[in-house]
Parts: sequence; C-alpha cells; structure tokens
Amino acid sequence: MKTRTDIQPAVSIESLILTVRGEKVILDTDLARIFGAPTFRFNEAIKRNRERFPADFMFQLTQDDFASLTSQFAMSKPGRGGRRTLPYAFTENGAIMAANVLNSPQAVRMSVFVVRAFVRMRELLGGTKELARRLKDLEAKLTARLDGHEAAIVDVLQRIMRLLDPPPEPETPRRQIGFHARPGEETAGTAKGRKRCITPRLRTRSPLPRISPQTSSPVPPAPSAA
Repeated sequence: MKTRTDIQPAVSIESLILTVRGEKVILDTDLARIFGAPTFRFNEAIKRNRERFPADFMFQLTQDDFASLTSQFAMSKPGRGGRRTLPYAFTENGAIMAANVLNSPQAVRMSVFVVRAFVRMRELLGGTKELARRLKDLEAKLTARLDGHEAAIVDVLQRIMRLLDPPPEPETPRRQIGFHARPGEETAGTAKGRKRCITPRLRTRSPLPRISPQTSSPVPPAPSAA
C-alpha cells in the first residue's frame, strides 16, 4: 500500500502545511503518516515526552480552530466515526522534535523534507507580503492621480445620484376662471405686447334752466360778473 511519502515528499508535505492562529503547522495525523507511524502510536510517543513540546512547538486545536479548518478542507470530525479527540498541531520546531522522539529511520529521513517544506512556505509568505506592499503603493499612486480629477468624479457621482433620485415633476397649472389674454396676443389699436386700457368717459350736459316757483317759465341764468 502506497503512502503519501511514496509521492514527491517536498510537494506533498508543502500541501499539508496549514495556518492556525497565525502559525504554519502540520496536524498530528499528517505528521504521523509522513514519519511512517500510526497516529495513536505517534501521539503516545509525544505524550511520553510532553516536556519536550512547549506551546510554541505544539498545541491542541480548540473546537473553533477545528471548525474553521473543516469548513475549508475535507476533514473528518471528531466522534461519530472520526477521531475521538481534537488534533494536535505541530510547528516547524515541533515537527523536528517529533522526528527526534520517534527516532526511526523514516522519521529522521523525512524530517529533512519537513524542514524544507516549512522554509518554502516562509519564502512564499514573504513573496506575498512583498506583492501586497507593491499593490498598496500602486493604490496610493492611483489615488493621487484621482485627486486631480475630483471635479469630474463629483460630476459623475451627481449624475448617478440624479438617476437614482430624480427631481419631482412640475405641478400642472390650475385653470383660472375669467377672461385672460393669451401670451403674445395683441389688442387692436395698441402697441405690440400691451393690453388696451379703456377708460370710460362721462358725457357733459348743459346746465338745466332754473324754474321759478311762481311761474312755470324758466328763469334765465344770472349774468356773470364782468
């Protein structure tokens, strides 16, 4: 039966390195397979030498750690057909110490590939940080260029806002009662654009003759003073 160590060791080990709590680690099940030992015998050897594995060498996953890993990778859950306990995670130093504890020919031989895999992961991580730094610098340069076109950006945003929230339509004018000249309509005999103002004139009548109460004949008007 072929194991993972029968395939290219450096490639297979590198794919087994996970990130837990910000640390690059290998789980106990995978490390036991690399070293050619059953998982339960591997963990028994680790427990017998527990003082050689401080917290920065090895730690046991919590339920939250394991749930995060199972959501990303196809891993068997503890209990119900899977493993009964939460797995242990080994850092680079912990993996080297585990190989020394097992002290088997395969463990000693494969420990070299484990170290190389961790080194390779550190190099990849360093390249990722450099790429992130360059992208951040590019973002800063683009932002500086956009500052010079602030007016154009504001104009575009205003157009978008007008599409999303158009202004209300103007109200329909109410119909007025009575006669109103239409705009531009001229009145005959007046200047263009002005309404004709008609002022009524009162007719002047001649004064009525005075009638004397004794006679019915009219009394001539008194002569005016010369």
